[in-house]
Amino acid sequence: MPPPSSAAVAPLQILLNLINETLSSLLLSSLAVKSFVGRWQVLHSKLTSLHSSIAEISDSPHWAENPLLHTLLPNLLSTLQRLKALSDQCADSSFSGGKLLMQSDLDMASASLSNQLADLDLLLRSGVLHQSNAIVLSHPGPGTGKEDLGFFIRDLFTRLQIGGVEFKKKALESLFQLLNEDEKSPSLVAREGNVGYLIHLLDFNHNHPSVREQAAFAVSVLAAANDEARKCVFEEGGLGPLLRILETGSTVLKEKAAIAVEAITADPENAWAVSAYGGVSILIEACRSGSPATQTHAVGAIRNVANVEDIKMTLGEEGAVPVLLQVLVSGVSASQEKAASCVAFLASSGEYFRALIIQERGLQRLMHLMQDISSSDTLEHVLRSIISLSSSDHTARILSSSTIFVIQLGELIKRGNMILQQLSASLVAYLSISDGNKRAIGSCMGSLVKLMESPKPVGLQESAAQALVSLLAVRSNRKELVRDEKSMMRIVHMLDPRNEAVAKTFPVMVVAAIAGGGSHGCRKRLLASGVHPHLQKLSEMEVTGAKKALQRLVGNRLKTIFSRTWRE
Repeated sequence: MPPPSSAAVAPLQILLNLINETLSSLLLSSLAVKSFVGRWQVLHSKLTSLHSSIAEISDSPHWAENPLLHTLLPNLLSTLQRLKALSDQCADSSFSGGKLLMQSDLDMASASLSNQLADLDLLLRSGVLHQSNAIVLSHPGPGTGKEDLGFFIRDLFTRLQIGGVEFKKKALESLFQLLNEDEKSPSLVAREGNVGYLIHLLDFNHNHPSVREQAAFAVSVLAAANDEARKCVFEEGGLGPLLRILETGSTVLKEKAAIAVEAITADPENAWAVSAYGGVSILIEACRSGSPATQTHAVGAIRNVANVEDIKMTLGEEGAVPVLLQVLVSGVSASQEKAASCVAFLASSGEYFRALIIQERGLQRLMHLMQDISSSDTLEHVLRSIISLSSSDHTARILSSSTIFVIQLGELIKRGNMILQQLSASLVAYLSISDGNKRAIGSCMGSLVKLMESPKPVGLQESAAQALVSLLAVRSNRKELVRDEKSMMRIVHMLDPRNEAVAKTFPVMVVAAIAGGGSHGCRKRLLASGVHPHLQKLSEMEVTGAKKALQRLVGNRLKTIFSRTWRE
């Protein structure tokens, strides 16, 4: 922005001269009044402060460039002229006018003067009068230094606090643009800007709708930007106004408020405050009736606050469970994932929530959802929910008897990521699956053997081994596994005492399950694969189960040889 012309500066200088003349006269006349002396003493103190502020403005090198003074100075002169007229009326001790009316006029003029003093103080403290508008008002580019960026931010917030609606709107547009374009700006705004005032602009009662909407956009970006900015929004009291917007705002405002609330509650130290503002019911309603975007972030906020014990119980009491289950069925992908995470957490937290979920037919919804979702993250949460619910005998029987569900577990063991494989394997190991269903998923045994070789994630080897032992209870599965040369090579390698990557208990369990089935053909293939010397060594090392597995393998073999010799 180019510096103002001399023609533009001249009216401001004239205004400043008039203010100084009127102020000097008032400072004298306010001491000489005969009526309402107490009020005039207060006014004199304010006028003295104003005199200092005006002097400081005059000494600022770039005061005439600031457009806010084009509004501030005329309003200030008008207030001073009104006070001069009132001081003339109060100069006579025998004031004959309406006393109540004069008191009211003095109080209103005093309030106006206080507001204008506050605006001038803010303008002076911001430092922008010492910086050329050519620098301050040009939008910062990618290489702008922190000092210039700080001046720009302080100028924006000065305009927000002092300027009218148009000043506020333009300042908010620039602020929003800055927050979106410069990743370092949110932290600087938190430090240099007046975030508390920005949050004040969210108030429905005192601000223009477009100003409130732009302020909500800016607060949303700030809250979601980083820890420092989020902490600033919370500490400046942002959570309450954001929850009110989420409850009663327009669709666009609700979406922005939901983003901010989810971000704020991601910090456990902030999440507790939701209940203080009555926010639990607001979040549940936003999940029930909000737009897809609002619903997604409201569900995320519910998942965040569920970590707070008192709020978690309130979620159950106020009906969050049926709403979350409905989002699981009908929500968009992002809201489904967050709802699945929340349901999984609640299901794992105790019998109270497991009962609520089952009561709302949550198990059936979760089982059905497994057929439709493609997101591995959502599927992981669904499986964790089902695992928690399976602690009930009734639920476990439902899961065990569902052929479709068991086949899905087998497919996940073969094709899922490692987390899904582990969760599916743990369910196969835990459930009392029928022999027919075990045969139906026999093709996943090779994948289970492969999983037994993986040291991570923790518990994967054990889950895979236990699931495999469960499937090997079926004769046809035992025959199928010993015919799988790759799987047998893996088992032999895992049994090798020199292989320290696998706990020997697990492959020993598998060999024992195969050898204990009574099939001579299976034992013969085990021996042919080379398990005997490793098993013998492990028995000598007193590895748990090795001696019993060796007896099943070799003892039965000797018994067979003896019976053949006797027949001969």
